[in-house]
Amino acid sequence: MMIKTLLMMGLLAQAGGPGPGKNEKPKYMWFDAEANFKRFSSKDSIRFYLDKTKAAGFNQVVIDVRPIYGDVLYGKTKTMHPLKQVGAEKRTAKWDYLQVFIDEARKRNLKVSVSTAIFPAGHPQTSNGPAYRDKRFEGKTTMEHTPKGMKDIRNDKTKVAAFLNPLMPEVQDYALGFIREIVSGYDIDGYVLDYCRFADVENDFSDYTRARFEEYIGKKVDRFPDDIFTWETYEGQKVRKDGPLAKQWFAFRAGVIHDFIAKVRKEVKTIQPDVQLEYWAASWYGHLYSNGQNWASQTYDATKEYPWASPDYNKTGFAEQLDVFMNGTYLERTYGLNDPESIEFGLARGKRIINGACKMYGSLYALNHSDIEDQVYVCLTQSEGLVMFDIVQVIGFNLWDRLKAGIDRAERSGM
Repeated sequence: MMIKTLLMMGLLAQAGGPGPGKNEKPKYMWFDAEANFKRFSSKDSIRFYLDKTKAAGFNQVVIDVRPIYGDVLYGKTKTMHPLKQVGAEKRTAKWDYLQVFIDEARKRNLKVSVSTAIFPAGHPQTSNGPAYRDKRFEGKTTMEHTPKGMKDIRNDKTKVAAFLNPLMPEVQDYALGFIREIVSGYDIDGYVLDYCRFADVENDFSDYTRARFEEYIGKKVDRFPDDIFTWETYEGQKVRKDGPLAKQWFAFRAGVIHDFIAKVRKEVKTIQPDVQLEYWAASWYGHLYSNGQNWASQTYDATKEYPWASPDYNKTGFAEQLDVFMNGTYLERTYGLNDPESIEFGLARGKRIINGACKMYGSLYALNHSDIEDQVYVCLTQSEGLVMFDIVQVIGFNLWDRLKAGIDRAERSGM
């Protein structure tokens, strides 16, 4: 028995020690699919950077397997196309990208969350992705109300992705399909909803969405889309002027996202009850109504702080549907509880708005790395965990030692 115990201890030490203890906060490193497409086409590279991640003090990774292109980097699928090319880089490997990450992470006692872009389905700059090649999505991409008139987002090369209409049942079923495949096919610890929103304030103004909105308010919209908002010229620039139905419109769209997240939670917990449902969004809450992202608790009354909120807006808060909210404090200033542009302010506001409805982790953008050690320390001491986006910048700016210093300092403080 003693020999067996020693052997087990040796194996644990070889793997990097035990996983997160009861008092150890989650510390995630994010592995973006697009930015690292070439780098992680090699198993050796995956192993090398998981070792670096572990050594820097992280205990969990986020593996992005469906970027905005709409195709995927996991093998256990009957519905999705594999992502074979990003820019000029092509992937020819036949092994299952996600399964290799999971297997190697487990060897290092790293937990694994999987991230997917939910409603994007193609790349407008290159016209690639299911939104462009799959006839199922004809008429299901969002219609934009732009200063230059109505436009299908597929044809708008200024947009980061061709979004499908989150309101349509067929679109929701499509997204639930790849979510089910991942949660049922892989041993994971968390599922991160990314781009689980409308593209921006210009979307969606399709006839379908208009009809559903009219059902929501119980009357016809006489002047659509002008009763929502118009574009006016001010000092030579086009600016948005909200109409009489704008507040109801913003609440309607936020309700669409809330209801979809509730569906996702039910699916995930039915398949793997222990998998955490996680969601990333930017910390600047007051601007995200334009995307339909009400990450607040339903106990929070936005009308007390924001003029765009309707009395029913609190009902669209989706914090209660989450296990974890990743609060994207992608800001350059670290300290200042009274400074809206500081990480401290973003974390404090997040805690107040969420009001304990779910866990909240501070999320950092590694490109804003001038004060990264302090940023890590603040996230770990002023929130319930840390999310570092993205490993491509960590590698590029060689931030490993500074990240470890911030983690060690926070852990010495007792957090």
